[in-house]
Amino acid sequence: MAGTSVLFDAPGPRGRIRNQIAAYVTGALAVLIAAAVLWRFAEKGQFTWAKWEPFLTANLWQTYLLPGLQGTLTAAALSIVLALVLGLLLGVGRLSQLWLLRWPCAVLVEFFRAVPVLIMMIFSFSVFGLYDVVPSKYQALAGVVTGLTLYNGAVIAEIVRAGVHALPRGQSEAAASLGLSSGQTMRAILLPQAITSMLPVLVSQMVVVLKDTAIGYQILFLEVVRQSTNLGSAYGNYIPALIVVAVLLITINFALSTFATWLERRLRRSRRGPAPLDAEAAEQEGAPGAQVLPSQRD
Repeated sequence: MAGTSVLFDAPGPRGRIRNQIAAYVTGALAVLIAAAVLWRFAEKGQFTWAKWEPFLTANLWQTYLLPGLQGTLTAAALSIVLALVLGLLLGVGRLSQLWLLRWPCAVLVEFFRAVPVLIMMIFSFSVFGLYDVVPSKYQALAGVVTGLTLYNGAVIAEIVRAGVHALPRGQSEAAASLGLSSGQTMRAILLPQAITSMLPVLVSQMVVVLKDTAIGYQILFLEVVRQSTNLGSAYGNYIPALIVVAVLLITINFALSTFATWLERRLRRSRRGPAPLDAEAAEQEGAPGAQVLPSQRD
């Protein structure tokens, strides 16, 4: 049946009433907790003009927030691009039919997923400094980018593998019947559909990368969260500084999520982009032009 949830049955009239009551109670509790937190902040003088006035000065932004924000965005952008490339290569490698390629990729993925990000950052920072791989000015940035790239590349590799495995097997079988090799099938048929369906998960991982740049303060990396604590120490306004930084990061993450949602819809509407992976619904609805292979009915 079209429109029926596959996760749970649609609630009846009483169930909808209970859900609405639970939603109202939860919302009321959230408002009360927020009001209590704000009241405590006000009681401690966190909303006085003296604590917020420095944020209206150019010196504060030029000295603390803008350099920290630049470091955060630089490390996040480099890590995201490199992690996507590494994750795509490792993910495709794990899906390869050649065991000489599949097993090394699997070992790398499992290893980098198991090692904490901070340890990889510290290790990379130490190696870069010991062997003078990069200039000392960029050692902290290189350590942060290396740690984030290795860990998130391994996670993205698993996302790619899961996305490809989620596609109907009939597509691979149809491609094989047309004489396409496994590489051609992966490149032209499976990956475009998998990447489109994986966009929400990939964006969530990008947000994780952006937030994990804050760990870089352990190797003296200049990022926005560390700069906010320095700002709070200099001006005596820790809470306002953290609130401002939180608003900045939430704004950036929201913009990233909005862009990903727009891109996903555009790819799904595009004639060149893959359609949503819902072959069963297409078969039941009898959508024109939808062809369902026998293997998809099994």
